[in-house]
Amino acid sequence: MPTPPRQLHLNAFLMSTGHHEASWRLPESDPLASTRIEHYQNLARTAERGKLDSIFFADSPVLFGEVGRRPAGKLEPTVLLTAIAGATQKIGLIATASTTYNEPFNLARRFASVDWVSGGRAGWNVVTTAGPDAARNFGVDDQPAHAVRYERAAEFIDVAQKLWDSWEDDAVPADKAAGVWGDSTRIRAIEHEGKHFRVRGPLNVPRSPQGHPLIVQAGSSDNGKKLAAHYAEAVFTAHQTLADGQAFYADLKARTVAAGRDRDSIKILPGIVPVIGSTEAEALRLERELDELIKPEYAREQLAKTLRLAPEDLPLDRQLPADLPSEDDIEGAKSRYTLIVELARREHLTVRQLIGRLGGGRGHRTFSGTPEQVADAIQDWFDAGAADGFNIMPPVLPSGLEVFVDQVVPILQRRGLFRTEYTASTLRGHYGLERPVNRFAGAPARELTSIGSGF
Repeated sequence: MPTPPRQLHLNAFLMSTGHHEASWRLPESDPLASTRIEHYQNLARTAERGKLDSIFFADSPVLFGEVGRRPAGKLEPTVLLTAIAGATQKIGLIATASTTYNEPFNLARRFASVDWVSGGRAGWNVVTTAGPDAARNFGVDDQPAHAVRYERAAEFIDVAQKLWDSWEDDAVPADKAAGVWGDSTRIRAIEHEGKHFRVRGPLNVPRSPQGHPLIVQAGSSDNGKKLAAHYAEAVFTAHQTLADGQAFYADLKARTVAAGRDRDSIKILPGIVPVIGSTEAEALRLERELDELIKPEYAREQLAKTLRLAPEDLPLDRQLPADLPSEDDIEGAKSRYTLIVELARREHLTVRQLIGRLGGGRGHRTFSGTPEQVADAIQDWFDAGAADGFNIMPPVLPSGLEVFVDQVVPILQRRGLFRTEYTASTLRGHYGLERPVNRFAGAPARELTSIGSGF
């Protein structure tokens, strides 16, 4: 039987008024959209109309950046997903949650709950959370070391997956005649004892529709790729050039196979910020209008923080200083630091020019053109072995998502590169991934009558 043609996976990365930092200043933008549930519900419906695989919300347990620069307040994303679940039917729902500032039981329960509420559409973007500001919100003077954060993350995911498996699929017979709701022999304590966590279990939520919510990961450092190779099923990444995208794709697929997994069990989705116009000139004009709304004093302060410099060390009309900190000295967001420095060096950008390039997508690839040109750019990377799909990051919302869905998606569909209808009802189904087998199925279960008092 012939193998079906390979098709793209498309995720919409949604951020308040859009990914361009000046999008909130446009006349048509709602600067308070980030706290309006109707805004996100409408965006989700638009993405679902385009048959996209999923939508995604980033998050951090800290008030990030200068609040004068762009909308900074964020709703807690798993709460947001439950409200969106009721307004949609098929679209996958992915939220970020930190393994550094949470506990496995709480997050395992939260994402299993979202999976139940949505009928099997939940995904967890695993992050390790860099930066001392977040640490101080949890009574810690500074962030744990990079390697320690990733070591904790690996054990955290392992514990969460054990908890998701602590109920077998047939653990709830709900037999009214026999008076038996649950079968205690099909529910087990996981008795995990590791370096970072000691968790008895079981989870207090039955095994969810997907078995395990989809695991997403976004770190591109060496430790990030090691974590992804063992656990991730989708990876959000940032690359400026096709060659960099191809190298990352080949490396991560090889690492995944070396970890004992099928190379197709992990989907790699680089970010792209599409600025779309009816002509190329119109698209470039839209990009220029947005860039002219950037306030350079705010942007320079954030760039200086990323580069571990003082703002006065970055004159706007000069290139980056020659003596920047090495990547080895960076404990947070290593891969993004490297991407920014390499972009500035490769294209000989001044600080002002670099700020403009980062203003649209914070290091993700920005592409300006017609719908046909955007579709070509997506297909080029897909065909060249640099992507399994893309993380679509509209510069302005809702208009940027609407034009992508209404004008770019139909082109991809006509080329046979993207679905015209959903063929699955779960997020795993959209990504072509199997439902995980319960690791404890058939194993002896300890008696659970002593777990919990019930009061």
